[in-house]
Amino acid sequence: MIGQTVVLAEGDSPFPPSVGDFFLPSIAPWGEHSLWVTKITLLVWLAAGLLILFFLLSYRNPQLVPTKKQWFAESIYGFVRNNIAVEMIGHRGVAFAPYFTTLFCFILLTNLFSIVPLIQISPNSHIAFPAIFAAISYVMFIWVGIRHHGAAKFFKHSLIPPAPWYILPLLIPIEFFSTFLVRPFSLAVRLFANMFAGHMLLLVFTLGGFAMLNATPLLAPVSVLSWVMTVALTFLEGLVIVLQAYVFVVLTASYVQGAVAEEH
Repeated sequence: MIGQTVVLAEGDSPFPPSVGDFFLPSIAPWGEHSLWVTKITLLVWLAAGLLILFFLLSYRNPQLVPTKKQWFAESIYGFVRNNIAVEMIGHRGVAFAPYFTTLFCFILLTNLFSIVPLIQISPNSHIAFPAIFAAISYVMFIWVGIRHHGAAKFFKHSLIPPAPWYILPLLIPIEFFSTFLVRPFSLAVRLFANMFAGHMLLLVFTLGGFAMLNATPLLAPVSVLSWVMTVALTFLEGLVIVLQAYVFVVLTASYVQGAVAEEH
């Protein structure tokens, strides 16, 4: 049994999970070394296709008394428009509601893949996808600020706080770092870290149960407890999935609000 446990620890079994579990093999028929078409790539395209199909079917024949699909689609849009865009930005927020709704739905759906049986991984557990979302939001809030104020006024308000002139040499680099470097970094890392950690926790408890059961039958009760914890953590992960999509969009809206505000 001890020898079997050592073998498990050395890698004949997928326990313990590692970062390598996030680098999935290619599913492209033209070569096993292709990194461009993996399960993660397929999930991104699947999420985009499902969202396009859902909203097209929901609004294909809009009615005064909405159908269930139309009501659900309108509820999602109304929630993002009223509770995020307008709440954070004001009447100008209506113009950003389509982007915020798209961002919220896409992040939410790709997050949900992490707890869907037979999929059980989110593209957002790879830093590349949260980084792209953060980069789009980053470029948008700078572009909106420049368009609203003009480049000189926008960067002046963003970098020069109302403070005595003799401490501005200290405050301007801090403002630059916090506004133009920390914001996109924190947006991307927050989403990535939560989805990465959630996936690792589910892997640890799921595979840990099998590892203990294979090591010795005496650990069977503990392995069952490990799987019970997996179920409990799945429900917790569901809450984190929704919360992270909401937080990402709320922070993006707050950055846009700061960009169009008359006083920063």
